[in-house]
Amino acid sequence: MLHDIIALRKTIEQDIEALGSLPTREELERFRLKHLVRKGTLAELTERLRSVPKEEKPTVGKELNALKSFAETEFKRLSAIHASHTTPTATLDLTLPGRPWLYAPKHPIRQTLDDMLAIFQRMGFAIAEGPEIEDDKHNFEDLNFPPDHPARDMQDTFFVEVTTPDGIKRHDVLLRTHTSPVQIRLMKAQAPPIRAVIPGRVYRNEAISARSLAEFHQIEGLYIDNDVSFSELKGTLVSFAQQFYGPMLGGAALQYRFRPSFFPFTEPSAEMDITCFLCTGKGCRICKYSGWLEILGCGMVHPNVLRAGGIDPEEYSGFAWGMGIERVTLLRTGIDDIRLLYENDVRVLEQFV
Repeated sequence: MLHDIIALRKTIEQDIEALGSLPTREELERFRLKHLVRKGTLAELTERLRSVPKEEKPTVGKELNALKSFAETEFKRLSAIHASHTTPTATLDLTLPGRPWLYAPKHPIRQTLDDMLAIFQRMGFAIAEGPEIEDDKHNFEDLNFPPDHPARDMQDTFFVEVTTPDGIKRHDVLLRTHTSPVQIRLMKAQAPPIRAVIPGRVYRNEAISARSLAEFHQIEGLYIDNDVSFSELKGTLVSFAQQFYGPMLGGAALQYRFRPSFFPFTEPSAEMDITCFLCTGKGCRICKYSGWLEILGCGMVHPNVLRAGGIDPEEYSGFAWGMGIERVTLLRTGIDDIRLLYENDVRVLEQFV
């Protein structure tokens, strides 16, 4: 076995000498395939090492390892020499005209949402999010919806069929119909004071038309602390309206009003209107010639909702509000069909950089 190792070393030395000082890629590959691959000469000797007597294995193994190291080192050295003298293939033609940068602007809905969030963040509101697949308890029951409320019907809500690991089918899982379930999750997760805005997608089983979709976006807010009043609610929303809608009025003063309304999760409840910024209050088709645009619903958090969130309504109070993003985006951009916002038509989207 030692004689074979010595003979192979001489062969490898001769092959290395034949490669010369600047071997080609083909010559290096032939050397590798002959000696260094799995079925090469060195591998063949390694296989034969198993049949060497036990007392000779240390000596034979040492010589064989030395030969392997020598062959691999020389191959790497010659490969480095080859690489250093190889002219790289040109991959860049400097004579070609440059390619223009393609700028992807924010989607109009994202622009509207970011502008709203920025205003509320400056007021000290944090951003909170929650799951889009909810259960009846968070989406309806804890928000003071009565058991026979129409929103719980199949024709208004997308229910999801879920089977538990035990094989039990649940019929109380649904795609959330508003972002309000996050209010319950916030109240259960942290003690007051709570001050957060909640953006997100919501789903309702509605007919697709130029004015409505089955999937859309909402943003709502929640503030809970000691002695929170309706005046604070009005001050917060008026400040938001002045910052967000004021610049659209073209110098005209923003007028606003609160009208009594009803929502299961607030009491008292109201809807907020502002001067129509499309006609500056003169009356147009969009505001139905009233001069007013409804922008949101709001109210003081119902005591039952506070209790469902684990908060004592005798100690704490709070207010909440909510508004749709798509409707505001349509008014800001002048788009007259909500479906255009979701068709990914570059001709529409590139207008709103």
